[in-house]
Amino acid sequence: MLSTGPLNRLLEREAWARERLAAFAGRTFLMRVGPMTSLHRIAPRGLLEATPQAGVTPDLTLTLSPLDIPAFLADPRRFAEFVATSGDEALASVLAELAQTLPWFVEQAFARTFGPIAGQRIADAGRRLLGFPEYAARRVAANVGSYARDEARALAHPADLRLLGEEITLLAARVDSLDARLLALDARLTPPA
Repeated sequence: MLSTGPLNRLLEREAWARERLAAFAGRTFLMRVGPMTSLHRIAPRGLLEATPQAGVTPDLTLTLSPLDIPAFLADPRRFAEFVATSGDEALASVLAELAQTLPWFVEQAFARTFGPIAGQRIADAGRRLLGFPEYAARRVAANVGSYARDEARALAHPADLRLLGEEITLLAARVDSLDARLLALDARLTPPA
């Protein structure tokens, strides 16, 4: 699933990234995307090695929904929002930090292939395309909510909900006051034992 080849080629060019990973040499992490999984071990040089999963308990498990892949790739800074982690928190933190540099690696690759200006524009267009499904879903949800609230009157308007909350609070205070008055009246009418 997650091939170490392209990642290692990126890491070969970035000594700082290898240094960050080398501190976790020997540790393993399992990447789970839907039903697909891949286990990787961090080598002493800070590169990744694919590892057979049989009998290995990973130090860290990263889980990403296949539906979240485009939004995650569009903005890896939202790592904590899209990737569920369990296990070694320090390793998870380093991987999250490295994931945030992913757009920079992509921009570098496009710049080498297409030139600096065209490469940057292609990378920007790719980010916008990857972010489009999430943007479209937000817009559709907002429009459906607006229609249901304003046109079909199937949902309450936020101002109406605030007014209802205030009225409920007032009614609760009145019920508490009435209860206190009834208890006081009961105490006066009940003969002492």
